[in-house]
Amino acid sequence: MLRVHRPLVTGSMLLCHPLSACLVGGGRAAPGGRRGLRGGDNNGPSRPEPSASTWRKPEPGRLKLNFDGSSRHASRRASIGGVYRDHEGGFVLGYAERIGAATSSVAELAALRRGLELAVANGWRSVWVEGDAMAVVDAVRSRARVRVRAPEDLRLFGEIEKLLLLLDDMSVSHVRRGGNRVAHGFAKLGHGAARPRVWRDVPPDEVIRLLQRDAEGR
Repeated sequence: MLRVHRPLVTGSMLLCHPLSACLVGGGRAAPGGRRGLRGGDNNGPSRPEPSASTWRKPEPGRLKLNFDGSSRHASRRASIGGVYRDHEGGFVLGYAERIGAATSSVAELAALRRGLELAVANGWRSVWVEGDAMAVVDAVRSRARVRVRAPEDLRLFGEIEKLLLLLDDMSVSHVRRGGNRVAHGFAKLGHGAARPRVWRDVPPDEVIRLLQRDAEGR
C-alpha cells in the first residue's frame, strides 16, 4: 500500500504564497552528514553511476526529490513539477506550476530550483536529487558552468548552486524516463495550473497509481 504521512482528504491541495506556507512536519531537518555533493570533492566531478531504469527508494533518514520539466514544442509553453518521497516510498510533498514560454532546459532547471527551495524552506538537509535530463544532472553533479551557456540557464544554475550550499548531505543521479514518471505526472499537471500548487501529505488523484507502482518496485 502507498503510505502517506497524515490522513487528509485525497487530492488536497495547498496554494503556497509565501513559500513558508509550504512547510511540512514543522520544518525539521532530516539527519545529514557533510556539506556538498556525495561522492565528490572540490577537485573535480565524481564518477557517475549508470542510469537506473526504475525508481529507487532513499535510505532511512533521507528524502528523495524527483523533478521534471514539460515543454510543449508547438507553443513553447512550459511547466514544472516534482515530488518528495521517503525511504518507504511514502508521499511527502509534490509541486506543479506553469512557467510560460521556456526551453526544455529552462523548464528542467526551474523544476530543480523549485524543489530545492522547498527543501530549504522545510528544513530538509539530507536530500537525494534525481531527474531524467542528463545535461542538467551532469551540470549539477560536476558543478560545471561550462555545460550551461544560455543566459537564462546560467541564471537558474547560479540560483541552484546557492541552494545546494544550504544542504548538508546531497547526492544527484540520472534516471530514465520510466523511473521519473511521477515527477513527469506533476509537471503535466502544471500546464493546467492557474497558480503554483503544492500538495502536502496526500497526492493528487492523477499520480496515485504511479506512486503505488514505484513504492512496489514495478
